[in-house]
Amino acid sequence: MTSLDSNRRWLALALLATTQFVLILDTAIVIVAIPSMETNLGFTLDQLPWVANAYILAFGGLLLLGGRMGDIVGRRRMFIGGLTLFALGSLIGALATAPLWLIIARAVQGIGAAAVSPAALALVMTLFTKPEERNKALGVWGSVAAAGAAAGYIIGGVLTEVFGWQAVFWVNVPIVLAVVLLAPRLLPEARDGGHGSFDLAGAVTLTGGITLAVYALINAERSGWTSAPTLIQFAVAAALLVAFVVIETRSSEPLISLGIFRIASLRNGNALTLLMQGAMVPMFFFLTLYLQHVLEFSPVQAGLAQMPAALCFALLGTQVSKVVSRIGYRIPAAVGGLVSGAGMLWLAQADVNGAYLTDVIAPLTIAAAGATFSVISLMIAATAEAPLHSAGLASGLVNVTQQIGGALGLAVVGTLAASASARAAEQGGDAATALTDGVGLALTVGACFAVATGVLSAVLLRKTRGAAAEADGPAPAPTQRPAVGDTEPATGR
Repeated sequence: MTSLDSNRRWLALALLATTQFVLILDTAIVIVAIPSMETNLGFTLDQLPWVANAYILAFGGLLLLGGRMGDIVGRRRMFIGGLTLFALGSLIGALATAPLWLIIARAVQGIGAAAVSPAALALVMTLFTKPEERNKALGVWGSVAAAGAAAGYIIGGVLTEVFGWQAVFWVNVPIVLAVVLLAPRLLPEARDGGHGSFDLAGAVTLTGGITLAVYALINAERSGWTSAPTLIQFAVAAALLVAFVVIETRSSEPLISLGIFRIASLRNGNALTLLMQGAMVPMFFFLTLYLQHVLEFSPVQAGLAQMPAALCFALLGTQVSKVVSRIGYRIPAAVGGLVSGAGMLWLAQADVNGAYLTDVIAPLTIAAAGATFSVISLMIAATAEAPLHSAGLASGLVNVTQQIGGALGLAVVGTLAASASARAAEQGGDAATALTDGVGLALTVGACFAVATGVLSAVLLRKTRGAAAEADGPAPAPTQRPAVGDTEPATGR
């Protein structure tokens, strides 16, 4: 390979890593801006989770389909098309004047991200085929993802405070347009000729079933858990998910080969990841509301206040795989879940007269440190024992599980928090007191999820090191989304 070709490959990696940075950054900056969106667009507390969930559900539900479509139509095409859709969603979001408008924009962004993320990682694998170069490239990829999470809180705070919440969407547009213009010059076209179709019916039933279930959970408190609309919504959601299983068993090119769930570590790792993400995503969501609405932090201050968590993910994330390679994934996952739960329970004690230095920074750091060990250990458990021909599917599944777990957790916790806040308001509490009651309940339920993850990890995961020895390489940070959606490993293409 010539020096020019080598330089171009690293320029291509820089382009792909920049895209990953933007995708991760977008999640963090939007979280910081949520309180301003709530005030300016008139969101109610029970509607507010959809700002996050619309993105998460579209991204997680379509991630595997995005990977498969990239294999068929070409990964560079999917990368460019997905980025264009992501930019369109950002533009719609920046111009939003009503809650529904913004929620639709977030869903469009999620669909675009589902096309971009697996295509980008597959292109990295295509560009770097030598093991030592690939490890270096993946190290850059993971570091950029962690940097995006850390920087997002600060950048989101600055943009929101100086330019308004719309700026967290505007900032994506010029960056994405520049990447789209450079992509044809730097990225190769790559596709897998072994697959000629993609499982659209499976993707529609899976995404539809999960989305309807989340909608039913969020609206159950308002409509009533035993009301006809709620029961019908849950019934239709269950029917769609059953249809998905039937479709997968009969499809010649299934979105998910169900036989992979015979692997105990993969099955248990994904189930526990679902539970742990159901604790972590609500924690950041409700902590942001508490910091800005109760402690009256500015968006910049709220962003800086959450930096200890981002630094835990960035600094500890690279060390977890080394621990797992020595002692296996069972102990780090179990201890991490328990420690994270303890931190969240402590954080839940903050009251309306709380202070950041005494009530937030220490429990937040403990919760984030424990979650880092738990999440990464569970990711390794969910992928380490998958056979080589299913490595891509295993990787895609754990990333889908992370997204869907966060959405389901936010739906459940958000519904309970909205109910607690409404009760406090009915009893004469002011807005700050009512919100604090809701946040406290949300964090307490999240703590229960994390503790359950720790206990079940100790019970369900294997005691022996087994395949964990392969985890000595760099592991993805908890904020990373390196998913490929095929039953074949992306590294083999």
